[in-house]
Amino acid sequence: MTDNPLSKLLALRDWLLADGATGTNLFNMGLESGDAPEFWNVDHPDRIHALYKGSVDAGSDLFLTNTFGGNASRLKLHNGEKRVHELNKAGAEIGREIADKAGRPVIVAGSVGPTGNIMAPMGSLTHEIAVEMFHEQAEGLKAGSADVLWVETISAIEEFKAAAEAFALADMPWCGTMSFDTAGRTMMGLTSKDLTKQVGKITNAPVAFGANCGVGASDLLRTVRGFKEAGTTTPIIAKGNAGIPKYHDGHIHYDGTPELMGDYAVLARDSGATIIGGCCGTTPEHLRKMREALETRPCGDTPTLEQISSALGGFSSESDGTDGNAPARPARRGRRRG
Repeated sequence: MTDNPLSKLLALRDWLLADGATGTNLFNMGLESGDAPEFWNVDHPDRIHALYKGSVDAGSDLFLTNTFGGNASRLKLHNGEKRVHELNKAGAEIGREIADKAGRPVIVAGSVGPTGNIMAPMGSLTHEIAVEMFHEQAEGLKAGSADVLWVETISAIEEFKAAAEAFALADMPWCGTMSFDTAGRTMMGLTSKDLTKQVGKITNAPVAFGANCGVGASDLLRTVRGFKEAGTTTPIIAKGNAGIPKYHDGHIHYDGTPELMGDYAVLARDSGATIIGGCCGTTPEHLRKMREALETRPCGDTPTLEQISSALGGFSSESDGTDGNAPARPARRGRRRG
């Protein structure tokens, strides 16, 4: 599926700047912990308008909609399971309005997060139910005129494949990222090499794939290197957190400065990523520095692990899992994108 707006833009550019955090920026606007951000698409559209516009004004070529938790399973926690189509459509419509006024090509990516349930046989979520949930969300985002669907923060390949099938039913192009936060693996044990291999087998192949969230920017770039070393020709996505989370005065703060995220963006590009953005903690201020760095610093050789750790901080584990030496922690439930 190469006739979509994202693929066309990728064909013209060496890199694209994605957006930053959704949760971090909405909390800064007054969202309370435990509230469903997706309700704001209807209750506070002006704030979602500001969220999207903040990314575009900072230089993003692509931004994700405020629909990460917009599936029936997640919304049921807030008695909103019957509002899936409404909330996703509204989130995408606001995005379409912002993108169309940008004065340059900007991609509206419909964010789709994990269901929050464990896939069978380890859990109760069947493939059929997962496809149904993802399809319902996809149709809402399509109705709101999203350019592409974007499943993110996934840990199980079974859920990744269910999303791919659902997006085929919706006849929508898609991208997908997993979170590698367990010594170079996802919570369900996948390495960068494993995901690259699986992406090559998916019938409804993604436009781009990669990693988001995780531990820190250093770990994420090691994972990006793993995708490249596995030989993929599919565009790679890097959406790393703005530093490491630290608890201060009752809130989580990320210690990554805008300057550090500028360094991260260039290292991500030189490591092989084509779509580069931020995740938890990343604000428009960070994005501006990332855009400036990508535009002004020349491309370089693939950075070594030592160069990455020297610039961004040390790795959380010695191994990235691709050598078979990384320990696997017990699986946990997926979490909200910051």
